[in-house]
Amino acid sequence: MAITGVLRPGHVQLRVLDLKAAVQHYAEVLGLWETGRDAQGRVYLKAWDEHDHHSVVLREADEAGMDFMGFRVDSPATLKKLAADVKASGLATNLQWVEAGEMLKTGERFRFTVATGHAIELFAEKEQVGNGMPLVNPEVYPDGLKGMSPSRFDHCLLYGDDLDGTVKLFTEVLGFGLAEQVVAGPDKLQIAAFLTCSNKPHDVAFIRHPAKNKFHHASFILDNWGEVLKAADIITRKRVSLDIGPTRHGITRGETIYFFDPSGNRNEVFSGGYISYPDRPTLTWTDDELGRAIFYHDRKLNEAFLSVVT
Repeated sequence: MAITGVLRPGHVQLRVLDLKAAVQHYAEVLGLWETGRDAQGRVYLKAWDEHDHHSVVLREADEAGMDFMGFRVDSPATLKKLAADVKASGLATNLQWVEAGEMLKTGERFRFTVATGHAIELFAEKEQVGNGMPLVNPEVYPDGLKGMSPSRFDHCLLYGDDLDGTVKLFTEVLGFGLAEQVVAGPDKLQIAAFLTCSNKPHDVAFIRHPAKNKFHHASFILDNWGEVLKAADIITRKRVSLDIGPTRHGITRGETIYFFDPSGNRNEVFSGGYISYPDRPTLTWTDDELGRAIFYHDRKLNEAFLSVVT
């Protein structure tokens, strides 16, 4: 069965304190390709194997963090339907249409604020610019790759207070599945939700947190564990601020390393993880095993990893 409705994460717009330093980090360390700049001064980038014009947008600001995360849907008709469904659900606020062209090479977008305080948007159209190779008889990767060279923007982890309302909107209105969750205490309060609209362990994840609208990380996928180790080498060679890793998650089973851009926004590159078809049961972790769930090898919680957000 083809994936329909919400297809995948499409883009994330990040606030950075020094645009020049941020562009150097995302282009030279991560190895994203710059694809454009607009009249607002925003810089657009993409991972090499993404065909859409961009997946990361950088905006210079006085405070780091995330402006919004966007998801691509399968058609303009689906965009209109989901916009109506979100409005009718009563689970989102600040509903607005953003006109085509406000973001480079992108059609109209429907933006709303979910219960955790994050701005989420849906879009159906974005110009495709390719991956540097022909569509007929291509090679397996293009020439000139730099840095870590992830093949795509994969997901974001977001922190906010009303996890219940956000999960309800994503699962009941937008059609996401709950791949994994963490529950706490005798009442089994859900404190983390890993949500998928595809066959990945997660396309977005949320953690229950006292404050609204906090950004934990944007993640990019690599081919294998060896590429994660190479990313660790690049982090040291480029004197990038390391957060934690290389290591492995129990949740999602991904092999991972975390680090920071010059503004303090956390990045992740990872590989692995399982295939999550719609009929796969939800995996549940309990808070007494949270150390193993997050860092499978150390089996210990890292307070800075849990608490540092932008």
